[in-house]
Amino acid sequence: MEIFSATWHWAISGFLIGMVMLILIYFGKGFGMSSNLRTLCSMTGVGKKVAFFQWDWKSQQWNLVVVLGAMVGGYLAVHFLSAPDNVAINPNTILKLQKLGIDAPNGKLLPHTLFDISALQQPKIIAFLLIGGFLIGFGSRYAGGCTSGHAITGLSTFQGQSLKAVVGFFIGGLLMTHFILPLLFRS
Repeated sequence: MEIFSATWHWAISGFLIGMVMLILIYFGKGFGMSSNLRTLCSMTGVGKKVAFFQWDWKSQQWNLVVVLGAMVGGYLAVHFLSAPDNVAINPNTILKLQKLGIDAPNGKLLPHTLFDISALQQPKIIAFLLIGGFLIGFGSRYAGGCTSGHAITGLSTFQGQSLKAVVGFFIGGLLMTHFILPLLFRS
């Protein structure tokens, strides 16, 4: 069981992702998580009112299994296969987060300052999560896919728009980390 609870080397994970992509390409499928929202909305019949959702959602039912697997796998990993000491973050990153008033993970995947139920008592945190969620949703729709769709499927099939999107994701992440986050969490 230790092999499942330990952090895997990036080469092993990368190889497995590559193998999954080869199988998907062989069967003419693409991988992405945000496209499942369109599938779910299309299943409800909202396509009768919104043209974007008028498409054959049955062709994407297989991808809903990916979402289910991610949820079940995440639950199993957190509750049965995780060790509190396997989340290693650079000490400099922890110091920078502490200067912003964000707690160190201490074996958690997410800081309690932002994602604990008690954080929802602070209007600033609620606004941060709502605006961030909206921007992620809008951004993935505007970019024609999410990070997993562009970085995994798009780059592996040599799509130029995916390369542009991934470069944009990284630039946005750097801007957020080094400029916007310090402004939002300044003491």
